[in-house]
Amino acid sequence: MINALDHTCRNCGATTTGNFCHMCGQETRLHAPSLGEFLHEFIGHYVALEGRLWGSITRLLFRPGLLTTEYLAGRRKRYVEPLRLYLSLSIIFFAVLKFSDAEVVTLDSAHEPPAAVHQAAPAKAAPPSADSKLEEVMQHEAPGVFHSFDRFSKMGDREKSAVLQTGFYKYAPYAIFLLMPLFALWLKLLYLGTGKKYGEHLLFALHTNAFAFIMLGIFMFLPEGFVKFVAFCWVTGYLPWAMQRVYQKGKWGTLWRWILLGVLHGISLGVAILGVMALGIISAH
Repeated sequence: MINALDHTCRNCGATTTGNFCHMCGQETRLHAPSLGEFLHEFIGHYVALEGRLWGSITRLLFRPGLLTTEYLAGRRKRYVEPLRLYLSLSIIFFAVLKFSDAEVVTLDSAHEPPAAVHQAAPAKAAPPSADSKLEEVMQHEAPGVFHSFDRFSKMGDREKSAVLQTGFYKYAPYAIFLLMPLFALWLKLLYLGTGKKYGEHLLFALHTNAFAFIMLGIFMFLPEGFVKFVAFCWVTGYLPWAMQRVYQKGKWGTLWRWILLGVLHGISLGVAILGVMALGIISAH
């Protein structure tokens, strides 16, 4: 049994007078650990289900940009840290997506002609194309990658779908996370001259993409109809509303930046998706 009346910190050895050590912050009133304490520590420090989470989620969902402005104003203790919030929602989203058995990638072979038709077609000598030259270069410079894509091309659509879906769950979380610095860079370029630092744009990127994870998860369970249409409208208008609140630009200044940001991020997302598919094909056995 640990002596609760001991006035010496058992962590750093400092003399204490209150419930917490003024040197290292450890509690001074110690006792044998209980199951309740472990559960509270897990919930409070790892799952973040205390009051700070609900305050963060409600502002994130229904007050576009407010969570970012609150953080920049210095009111931070009452909310979940931005990176922690993003990572928590990201993990939950991909876990729900995986365990819901959602078909992320589906290839349909219903409209493909039967194999006999291909065999019946006469072989024609064709001049070497750019694709064939690229294949030759890949076969010579990166034979492993070439054989991976060659093996993939010979699979049936069901096998291809399985390979791409496995690659998605394996690499997509990392790819989307790596898009955050790039998203912040686009914001930095679009708002040159505003005096905002790159870290502030990254903060905004983390919050808006955390919102996207929540809404994508909600969309998975919403039936087709009016409610889903309203949710879609809210998602569409969320980003420009948040941008206007955080960056304090006029409606037209926000509108053209929102459109350009959508184009730039769309291109980045497209490249990331292609990269995820390629990694999935290469890593398939």
